[in-house]
Amino acid sequence: MTFATAPLRAAVFDMDGTLIDNMDFHNRAWVALSRRLGLDITAERFQTEFAGKKNEEILPELLGRPLTAEELASLADEKESHYRTLYRPHLALHIGADAFLARLSAAGIRLAVATAAPQGNRELVLDGLSIRARFERVVGAEEVTRGKPAPDIFLAAAKALAVPPESCIAFEDAINGVLSARAAGMVTVGITTTTSAEQLRRAGAEYTAPDFASLPEPLLARLFATRS
Repeated sequence: MTFATAPLRAAVFDMDGTLIDNMDFHNRAWVALSRRLGLDITAERFQTEFAGKKNEEILPELLGRPLTAEELASLADEKESHYRTLYRPHLALHIGADAFLARLSAAGIRLAVATAAPQGNRELVLDGLSIRARFERVVGAEEVTRGKPAPDIFLAAAKALAVPPESCIAFEDAINGVLSARAAGMVTVGITTTTSAEQLRRAGAEYTAPDFASLPEPLLARLFATRS
């Protein structure tokens, strides 16, 4: 059996920009923090270079120097608190996600989340939308050494589900996330909330779609044809 024909037994979802369409709020919070620190960094740079990385990776790169644990924690809390204030009134699953998750579960496909989002952000989304119980495992950045584009978090999700990575399909919105999932050996779908289909394909996404209600038929056939 080849990689391309391995049966898909599990689906691993990025959270920010994928299950929810929230990256504009993250980028606005990053821009606000960078401006307060005297830096002129655009939202586009945050999305392209930093999306999917851990805060402890982003902040030293942003400032160009090492940070103490206290400074890192303070800056990360400032940014994340601002993000949650901005996004909370808009909290909602991305288009088609609710029905798609239900269909995957009904087909016996195991579900996990693999996200660099800190605990407070995960609670806002997974508990605020009452979807945590849909996933067998939620793997956070604190459980791995390296953030995306390293494959660590997707490999950890596959291990937690006891499913080989080549039998997992990953859903991502960011270039770093697609690179991470592909490096883990997963079939990868790019959701184009933040990044163009062309860019996601160049990063390695086999399929792309604007949302979960518009997934391509070849992908749906691969997931569900043998389970109907």
